[in-house]
Amino acid sequence: MRARKQSFHEWLITLPSFVWLVVLFVIPTAIVFAIAFKPSDPWGGIGAGWTLDTLRSLGNPNYPAIVYRTLWLSVFTTVICIALALPTGYFIARAPGKWRRLLLLLTVIPFWTSFLIRIFAWKVLLHPEGHLKRLLVFLGLADEHTMLLYRSEAVLLVMVYTLLPFAILPIYAAAEKFDFRLVEAARDLGATKLRALRTIFIPGIQRGLLTAVLMVFIPALGSYIIPDIVGGPRSEMVGNKIAQRTFVDRNLPHASALSAGLTLAVMAPMLVVLMMQGRRREGDHAV
Repeated sequence: MRARKQSFHEWLITLPSFVWLVVLFVIPTAIVFAIAFKPSDPWGGIGAGWTLDTLRSLGNPNYPAIVYRTLWLSVFTTVICIALALPTGYFIARAPGKWRRLLLLLTVIPFWTSFLIRIFAWKVLLHPEGHLKRLLVFLGLADEHTMLLYRSEAVLLVMVYTLLPFAILPIYAAAEKFDFRLVEAARDLGATKLRALRTIFIPGIQRGLLTAVLMVFIPALGSYIIPDIVGGPRSEMVGNKIAQRTFVDRNLPHASALSAGLTLAVMAPMLVVLMMQGRRREGDHAV
C-alpha cells in the first residue's frame, strides 16, 4: 500500500511535465509527420487525401550534398566546441571563487545580446572590406581575392562561436562536482597530467560531456540563420531548405517531410546516449 502511494505521488509530480511534453512536443511532431504524407495545393496549403509523392520528392539530386554539408558542419562544430570547452570548464572549475564567477559571467555575456545582432556583427567582421580581411592581407596571410564570407568555413566559425557556451556550461557543471583529489592521487601514483585528465577526469564528467555534445550537435543540425547570413547559397543546410519550402515555395508537405527527416536525425544521438546510459547502469548494478 505504501509503495502504491509513493508511486502515485511520483506520477502526480511527473504529470505536469508529461502533459507539457505531450502537448508541446509529441502532438506537434506527430502533426508534422502526418503532413509529410499529404499533398500540397496550388495556394500554399495542404491538399486532401494521402500520398507518398512528397517522400519521393526527397530524392532531389541536390539534397545529398546539402545533407552531407549539414552533417559535417554539425559534427565539426561539436568536436571543436567540446575540444575548447573541456579545458575551459576544467579551468573555471579549478579557479578561485571570485574568478570563477567572473569567468562564468564572461561565458554567458553573449546571451545578453540579440542572436541576430551577433550574427550580423560577424558578417561585418568577415566582409571583404572588413578590418579582419585588411589585417590578414597586411600580415600576408591572405590576398585581395581571398573571400572570408559566404563559404562553409565562415558558417563553421560562427556556429562554433554561437554554440560554444552551450558546451562550456554543462561541462563546468559536471567539473564543479568532480573530486579533483582523484586526479592528484593519479599524479602521485606516477601518471602524467595529461593521462590523469584523460583516464580520471574525462570519465568522471561523462554525463556533462554527453549533455554538452547534445546541446551543441542538435542545434547545429537545425541551424539555418547562420548559413543564410554568412554562408550564402553554396553553404545551404537542411534548415535553409525547410525555411525555403515553408516561406518561399509554400510547400508545407515538403517542408514537413524535411523536418521529419531532421527530427529523426536529432533523435538518433539522443537514443544512442540513452542506450549508453542504460548499459552503464546495468554494468553498475552487475558490479
